[in-house]
Amino acid sequence: MDDTKCPKCGSALGEVVTTKTGKKLQRCSTGSWNTETRQTEGCDYVKWLPFEPETLDEKCPKCGEPLVVTMTRFNKKMKKCSTSKWDPKTKTASGCNFFEWMKAPVEELDEECPQCGAKLIKTQTATGKNMKKCSTGGWDRETRSATGCSYVEWLK
Repeated sequence: MDDTKCPKCGSALGEVVTTKTGKKLQRCSTGSWNTETRQTEGCDYVKWLPFEPETLDEKCPKCGEPLVVTMTRFNKKMKKCSTSKWDPKTKTASGCNFFEWMKAPVEELDEECPQCGAKLIKTQTATGKNMKKCSTGGWDRETRSATGCSYVEWLK
């Protein structure tokens, strides 16, 4: 099969585009994404490209080998040791097991929360949306519920 042609309609594939979350894709050149309707117009073929790990200038704290940035299938980025491997056939891991989740940057603001008076912070979601939120707000993973103040202001 020709990797430069759309398998649905035979048209050429468009340029590679990077999404807000860092994933890469190629659309059929006769299709486009309408941000207002959140629908594809024209041919709806999309070819998702695999995330290529990026080698960092950091060394693994466990074994001293270089660290790489990679992404899980759920769009979460992490640093892991470059010697870490996964065998899908045997479902076993090998190499160094060091990894660290990459968290969104947090900027402390010189503003007070209108609900509780605590300081506001500026951060970003995994999908790339910016927001101001109360510094006391959080998430309890065990109970799957919000904690602290619930104030959030979405930024453009």
